[in-house]
Amino acid sequence: MEAIRKQATRLREQVARQQQAVLKQFGAGGYGGSDNLVTDEAELQQHQRLEKLYMSTRAGKHYQRDIVRGVEGYIVTGSKQVEIGTKLSEDSRKYGAENTCTSGSTLSRAALNYSRARAQMEKERGNMLKALGTQVAEPLRAMVMGAPLEDARHLAQRYDRMRQEAEAQAIEVSKRQAKVRETPGNAENAMKLEAAEAKLQDLKSNMAILGKEAGAAMAAVEAQQQRLTLQRLIAMVEAERNYHQRVLQILDQLESEMLSERQRIEAPPSPSIGNTMPPPPSYEEVNGVYASETHNGSTDGADYFLGEVMHSYKAESEVELNLSVGDYVVVRKVTNNGWAEGECKGKAGWFPYGYVERRDRVLASKVAEVF
Repeated sequence: MEAIRKQATRLREQVARQQQAVLKQFGAGGYGGSDNLVTDEAELQQHQRLEKLYMSTRAGKHYQRDIVRGVEGYIVTGSKQVEIGTKLSEDSRKYGAENTCTSGSTLSRAALNYSRARAQMEKERGNMLKALGTQVAEPLRAMVMGAPLEDARHLAQRYDRMRQEAEAQAIEVSKRQAKVRETPGNAENAMKLEAAEAKLQDLKSNMAILGKEAGAAMAAVEAQQQRLTLQRLIAMVEAERNYHQRVLQILDQLESEMLSERQRIEAPPSPSIGNTMPPPPSYEEVNGVYASETHNGSTDGADYFLGEVMHSYKAESEVELNLSVGDYVVVRKVTNNGWAEGECKGKAGWFPYGYVERRDRVLASKVAEVF
């Protein structure tokens, strides 16, 4: 249809140029001339402006319709994704709640965390889809089907029909002028020419008024169309951006929780002192620093060595030593019941020997931290 419309416009302009050439060829008598032509400069500019506005609003309408269709399709597929994600969340929650694993509950906790996070993400997706429907699709659909655009286009179409009528009347005037020139003094032909010229003048006046009205209406619709479409595009971007930001926060938290669970599974088991390990031996305090005794009752540094703490240990009595992973301890005595005595960060006490590993070479900075 658009190609046919453009072709018709070109034909009308060609006819108008031919009319002008004919009138110039025959000359202008006392009853007319080029002033009677429909396609004067001002009218031609107005006509071309309306053509551009018509094409612009038509393209804008089609783009709005494309956005609406795209959003509607996105809502349909998104709703299906919400349904699938919600089912996965429920399945994960069910597995985590049943906790049938006999070797621990780490995976059950991870499943519950995933269920909670998935439910939150699907809720955010639902909110985004709702925003796309109410803030993007509905306003654009209302404008596509709205009265202002249709009214403006009807005005433009009325102007176009009136212009065609005026062009036909201009041809009639040129024929009447030719007859008057062929039969000078014929009163009937002169009267018919005057009537044709009067009708053409009325058509031109009405066409000018209608052209201005149509141009103003189409320009207003075009401005509204451009403004509203841009606003809805921004709303769509903001809705999707907010959704992805919230989902990223949920996923960051979920990843942290699941990595913690994985570390709990993969970490080597901590040495257990339990009920099988007796309490640490007693020893005397010498000059404010605990020192272990050898079998003859004297302290001996010949067997001292540095140990790196591999597992944290919290002292359960005043004679025990608090340990943190990565600390270094001067191990001064190791007993047969699993306890060791040593010094770390200026404090001395007993600790489970299985919590440290012997180190033959240690950085000087680490040695300084011991004391």
